[in-house]
Amino acid sequence: MSHVSLNRRHLIGSMGAAGAALLVPRLAFAATADTDRRFIFVIQRGAADGLATLAPVGDPAFAKARGALAEDFAGAAKLDGMFALHPSLATVGQLYSAKQALFLHAVGIPYRDRSHFDAQNVLETGGLVPYQYKDGWMNRLLGLLPGTTRAMAIGATVPAALRGARDVASYGNSALPDASDELLQRVSQMYAGDAQLHGLWDSALQAKGMAGGDTEKGQDPVALGKLAAKLMSGPDGARVAMIETGGWDTHFNQNGRLRNQLKGLDSMIATLRDGLGASWDKTLVLVATEFGRTVAANGTGGTDHGTASLAMLLGGAISGGRIVSDWPGLAPAQLFEGRDLKPTLSLDAAIAGAVSGHFGLDPARVLATAFPGSGGTAVEGLIRA
Repeated sequence: MSHVSLNRRHLIGSMGAAGAALLVPRLAFAATADTDRRFIFVIQRGAADGLATLAPVGDPAFAKARGALAEDFAGAAKLDGMFALHPSLATVGQLYSAKQALFLHAVGIPYRDRSHFDAQNVLETGGLVPYQYKDGWMNRLLGLLPGTTRAMAIGATVPAALRGARDVASYGNSALPDASDELLQRVSQMYAGDAQLHGLWDSALQAKGMAGGDTEKGQDPVALGKLAAKLMSGPDGARVAMIETGGWDTHFNQNGRLRNQLKGLDSMIATLRDGLGASWDKTLVLVATEFGRTVAANGTGGTDHGTASLAMLLGGAISGGRIVSDWPGLAPAQLFEGRDLKPTLSLDAAIAGAVSGHFGLDPARVLATAFPGSGGTAVEGLIRA
């Protein structure tokens, strides 16, 4: 287990259909997968506080800069000489010990303002500025993967990261009651003579069957992890997926709220790992957010919108048990615009390096395709050889 400093070349600057829990996918599932490797992007919408997830307790300025926000780390065991993991992330800590978790700290996207909507658009589309591209980096990535590698959004709609030329399925919870078998059969008969809708409806029913009716708990983290694992299991399962999580905008009472958020994330990861079984060894999970939080607390025990944050790489494919960071420090003179953790590592370059290593692709091509115009070099060595 080690804390790795990066070379400067890697741094920044270089379902509602028919009353079921089902949204009809635009993708017809094939009989077999084109790859046995799986990639899942878990987005933390709302700007998760990386300093309160993986705390730099060894930084001389940490305790004073964070004040009461540092309370959850009193007596916490360090992962290395600098960082301690939040106690709510028990499963993630176990993965780290098993070398199946790697943390990327002080990471940031090219965007430097603090609007959730604009930042999430940059994070998902891979642009340098908001709304530069209409398609998402994950959809463009699909064009580099073998055959018709299938992708799925675990949610009510297809998020921006997965939109584009390649077809993507979606599966999400519905508040409506389940449709009867008779109704589903009638709809199937109605679509039988339609060349386009017949295939789409069959794909929808297949996705529903793969899920096995496990969406009744809505956004419950355990239910989400279980659902994602089912939809990505077996020879006909999806191989690329995105899971959306919310509630990370901790403007007030951050300690208690973040504690619950991280427990939920941890339980989802645990359920996903257990549900994938042996496939976990060939799985890459990316957990990332649009930006971080201010270093200092505000007047209501929370934090305001910041800049750099934390990203996690999890799974059996990871060359883990490490923290990758060019740590900028938390002293007043070391902060971005005098208030935020300074970004020193490009999230785009890290994602490109991880994904290319995972799928055996050319890192430069992945970076240029998924994140056009970002420049620099993909961060390599994040995936087991």
